[in-house]
Parts: sequence; C-alpha cells; structure tokens
Amino acid sequence: MYVSSEVVLKLFGEHFFTFCKQAGYDTMLKTLGGNLTEFIENLDALHSYLALSYQEMNAPSFRVEKTEDGNMLLHYYSDRKGLYHIVPGIMEAVARELFNSKVTMVVLKQSEEDERTGKKEHVVFLVLQSDQAGSTRQQDHARHSRVGGLHVTLRRMRERCVSLAGRRSGWDLVRTVVLLGKGSRQCTFSPCYPDKLWMEEETFCDAFPFHIVFDEDLKVKQTGVKIQKFIPGLQTGDTRLDKYFTITHPQVTFTIESIRKFINSQFVLKSHRDKDTTLKLRGQMLWMGSLRCMLFLCSPKLRSLQELQDGGLNLADLAHHDATRDLVLLNQQRLAEMELTNQLERKKEELRILSCHLEAEKKKTEALLYAMLPRHVANQLKEGKTVEAGEFEVCNILFSDVVTFTNICAACEPIHIVHMLNSMYSKFDRLTNVHDVYKVETIGDAYMVVGGVPVPRESHACRVANFALGMRTAAREVTNPVTDKPIQIRVGIHTGPVLAGVVGQKMPRYCLFGDTVNTASRMESHGVPDHIQLSPTTYSVLMDTGFDLRERGQIDVKGKGQMTTYFLFGNLRASEEIIMGRAAGGSCLYNDDLQSEKEKAVPHTEQLQPASKPSQHQTLCPAVTFTLQLFVLFFNTLVNI
Repeated sequence: MYVSSEVVLKLFGEHFFTFCKQAGYDTMLKTLGGNLTEFIENLDALHSYLALSYQEMNAPSFRVEKTEDGNMLLHYYSDRKGLYHIVPGIMEAVARELFNSKVTMVVLKQSEEDERTGKKEHVVFLVLQSDQAGSTRQQDHARHSRVGGLHVTLRRMRERCVSLAGRRSGWDLVRTVVLLGKGSRQCTFSPCYPDKLWMEEETFCDAFPFHIVFDEDLKVKQTGVKIQKFIPGLQTGDTRLDKYFTITHPQVTFTIESIRKFINSQFVLKSHRDKDTTLKLRGQMLWMGSLRCMLFLCSPKLRSLQELQDGGLNLADLAHHDATRDLVLLNQQRLAEMELTNQLERKKEELRILSCHLEAEKKKTEALLYAMLPRHVANQLKEGKTVEAGEFEVCNILFSDVVTFTNICAACEPIHIVHMLNSMYSKFDRLTNVHDVYKVETIGDAYMVVGGVPVPRESHACRVANFALGMRTAAREVTNPVTDKPIQIRVGIHTGPVLAGVVGQKMPRYCLFGDTVNTASRMESHGVPDHIQLSPTTYSVLMDTGFDLRERGQIDVKGKGQMTTYFLFGNLRASEEIIMGRAAGGSCLYNDDLQSEKEKAVPHTEQLQPASKPSQHQTLCPAVTFTLQLFVLFFNTLVNI
C-alpha cells in the first residue's frame, strides 16, 4: 500500500499536537489566543520562550494576513524544506481541539526567498474555517462585530420586555432589562483615547529605556535612554537603524515593508557595534500611520545573569515594569536547579561506579577469605560471632609430600622451589574444587586435605580417593628443577573421627585435632613413592565402590605397631579426564551432587559451595604462604649438611 509523504507529514502534525498536549503544554497552548488567528500570531512568541530552554531550537515562523474579501492567509517560513505539509495537520488539530471548529488549508504559493541566512522556504496557505454547524468564521466574526452585537442586544432586550410585560411591572421590569444587557458589554466595548498624550518626552524615554522610533527610510527619530547609553551613535539625528542593528527574527530583510508584513511577530534586533559585546533587543513593532513611523517597544533579550554581565548590563538598566527582570532571575534560578540536578546525577553515577568497584573488591576479599577458612566459619567471623568447635564422627584425611624434597632444596635456589611448589599446589587447589574437598593447610611440601569436614557428605571417602588419584596425575606434570624429570609424591589416607575448630585471632586457621590426623600422617610418611596408601578403615569404606584396591601387607607404623595397609591404583568407573575435571561438558561423579543441584536455589548458611574456577588469590596463595617456610627449611638443610 502506497502512502504519499504529504499524508504522512499531515498525520505527523496531528500526532505532534497531541504529543505536546500530553507533554504538559496543553494549558500554555490554550492560553495563546481566543481564536485561531490570535493563536497563530502568538506562536512565534511561544517559540521564543521555549528557546530559553532549548537554545539550539530552530523553529519556523508564522504570519497571518487578512485579504480584502475577508479570507485568512497563513504565511509559513522555514529553513527546512519540504516539511510544510506538517502545518495543515497541526492547524486542523488546533482548530478541532481548542476552538471546536473545522479548518481546511489549501497551498496557494510555494517559493524560496533569499535572506541573510540563506534561502527560506515560504509557503502561503489559504485557511477556510467553519464551526461544527457549518457556518464560516467570517460570518461569525461579522455577527459579533460591534454594530451587529448592539442590534442583537437591543432585539433581545425588546423581546424580553414583551415577554415580561404581562408578568412584571415597575422596577422589577427595569432591573431585569438592565441585567440582561450586562452579558453583552464585552461585545459593545470600545476604548476611550485621550485628546493628547499626558506624558512628557523625557518621562517617556525614561519609562521605556529600550525603545526606538524610526521612519519609512529606517532613520531613527527617537530612542530610549539606555539604548543611547550602549549605542551612542543613535543620538545623532537621522541615523539609519540598519547601520547599528540587524533583524535576527523573523528572518526578513530590514525594510519597512517586510516589517509591516510581520507586524504581529516578535522581533529580535542584534547590534553589531563590536565583536566582543552585542546587544539583542526583543519586542513588538507598532506602526503609527499618522506619523508614518514605526515604534519598536523592546527590552534586552537575556536568558541568565551571565548574559546580563556579558552584555555590560545591570538589573538597574531594566525598567521596574519590565518582565525581563523577573524572567532573568527566574531563569537563573532554574539554571541553578538544573545544574544542581546535573551534579546530583553525576554524583549518583560516580557512586554507582564506586559501588560496583567496591562490590568487585568485596568479592575478591571474600574469595581470599573463603580460601583460608570454610565459608560458614568465615561468615560467622565477619559477623563478630564466636565459632564453636565441632566434632565429626567420620571423615577422610589425606596427607601428601614430595619425595626427596630435602635433596631438591639443597640443590636448587629457593625461587626454583617456590615456582615448583606453586605450580604443583595450583593444580592441587583446582582439584579441591573439582571434588569439593577442603584444603586444610600446607606446610613446606606437605599438603593436607579433608573430606566430610566442615560439610558432612556421604561420598567424602570417594571424593578424597579421586582427589588422591588426581594429585598423583597432576604431580607428574610438574618438573623436578634438579633432574628435569616429573616429581613424585607420597599420599596417605585415613578415615576416622576428628574435632575441628578455629584457632587463633591473628590469621585464624581452621584446624583438625584427633588421632585420625596422626594416623593419616603416618600413612603418608610410611608410604611408597608415587603410591597412595590407605589405612584399614579407609579400605573398608572404599570397598565395592569401583576403586582398584590392592593389599600391601603388614607394616610397622610408628606409634601404631603392625598395620595392614592397602594401595589405591585407580577408579574403574571413571576415566582420568573425569577425575582431573577435564571432561567435556562436565560429569557428575557423586550422587549427593545431584541432590545439591536440585536444592541450589535454596541458600544454606552452612554449605560450602565449590568455586567453578580457582581465583587469582587462590593461585598465588601457596607461593606467598610457603616462601618464608621454604627459606627456613632451605637454610636448616644447609646447616644439617
């Protein structure tokens, strides 16, 4: 379906008027004039007012012209070409909504006129207006003229007297007739002018300090005292006005004919006395036919006190009756409020950015804190609460150490040891997140992990066993700085009860206590390189769970006597990729993880959620934690040698 641009622009004009009403300009539009002609004649004044807030606004100009046959012509001037079809849509909506009439507009002439600012589009519309009953606006105007209104009033009074003659008499009848005529006083009003102007010339120039009287040749005949102050050249007789001023609004040539065409528009004259300071005068042109002169009754065009100062003016230069004084002060207050609002918005945005940065730093701090302590323990410490020690009936504890670590320390620089341990422990830390086991501490080359603490889990033994298998694989990826071969570790696991709690106030640590800890340490220290040794209790828990378990036999354990221990070689139900957490798409090894996924939406204050990815603090923490210990161990080794 094809729709012409004229139709679209006309519909846009109707919608634009509706939008202006809904945007809060309805009262302002209703008070522009009592009829469509007055409404159009005051549109330029409305645009000048809006320009105080929207300084870049380039509004069109409108002028109404009455023809000899009583028709109304609307002249439209605009810098933007091709948009004149919007005008009929706006005017029809205005006539319908505000004046309950119907308007038909016909384009009579379309041309371009050369002005100082370039070519202006000039469109002349013939406006035919009628009320809803169909009577033309010209007929309605004639009916309400002064003479016609008088005849109508007399006829109504005569008819009223006839109708009341038989029912009322005396003063009641006179009173009724007099009151009947009160409603028509407005139609019969005619102003009364004095025989002469009761004002001295000096008083007039002082009362209206910004006014100019010039003749048809633009020669200045009279000026206000303040204009003479700022434009001294106007004091010279017969000076041409266009020598000192140019017309900036409306965009017309500076001739008396052009000015008379736009006599109902608001005029703005701009001085060009120098490059630094200019004076803009805004006001009304009044044609004095008997004197063949034009009176420009004006005041400085100002938006703020800053413009007042830039123009070299003071409030004292403005007459007390001039509304420009109030306009400048009110607009200055509005600008101050707008600046305050902008400052608040900027501060609000700055606070939002700072809040985001603070939240990011808070998350980093919490990640570092949760790497040192269990989540629920850390939350209690942040709230200033005392963390009570807890007893766990069953858990799995793992110890590991590096084989021949003392020899490595003796043969390498300390920084190489730090790099080796940091690489190995970073891999171990990632595995703790994969299998959701808790890293208790690291001392030198010893790495301690517990399963089932601080959050009890049914699968804690399987988690620690899989973690141990992953440790052994990860250790093979770390190079011995002395031999350039993969390092070897010993791993020991034991199952039993422990007591867990926070120890210390400065750098508090979550520690485990009990014979289970000692037994697990013995499993590691009495182990075999690159093997995972299990105690009998751990073996009994891991039986029939899919792990490859083999008996080592009886060994003499310090402080425990003879014990039958076992080796863990692998997991028959899970591949190495799954154990290392490298399987594509991820795989769930544990049944209790499936249950946790279902309850993920419900927060648990005592549940330790595994991080999906080790943070930077967790990666660098081993290096920072063990540097001092390694230096001490290194030098102690040298001393022992």
